[in-house]
Amino acid sequence: MRRTSSRGVALIVTLVLLLLVTLLATTGMRISTAEVAMAGNEQFHRQAMDAASAGVEAVIAQLAKSGLDRSTSITVADTTASGDYLASARYVGESRSVPGFSAGKFSVRHFEIESTGGAARDASDDQAQGVMVVSSTGDVETFARRAGGLTESEP
Repeated sequence: MRRTSSRGVALIVTLVLLLLVTLLATTGMRISTAEVAMAGNEQFHRQAMDAASAGVEAVIAQLAKSGLDRSTSITVADTTASGDYLASARYVGESRSVPGFSAGKFSVRHFEIESTGGAARDASDDQAQGVMVVSSTGDVETFARRAGGLTESEP
């Protein structure tokens, strides 16, 4: 009689252990699936960041080509390998006294750039960048970089 009852207990213990191993395997699969999804989301967010950065660079390139006055307003939209971006720049002011420069010989125009990049799975990134454009004023026609700033070029 004793032998028969011990065989039944072994079967129950084996079934319980099998159930625990199955639960562990299922939990492990769910965790790894979630980690793969999180890694994908991180990758798409990085692509959105790259697209937003490309937007900032595109606006800076457009600023370099434009007249840079009070009416300057630039909007650029494009698609890159990383994703889509929409970027814009607007004039925010001008400074006549620029620290580190000869008084009255240089002025600085300030622009604010805002760029939004997007990638798959609705990943997006917003970036803001300030840009200063230094230009000569008065009778200064050309200037060169010297030490820590800009000075008039010698003829």
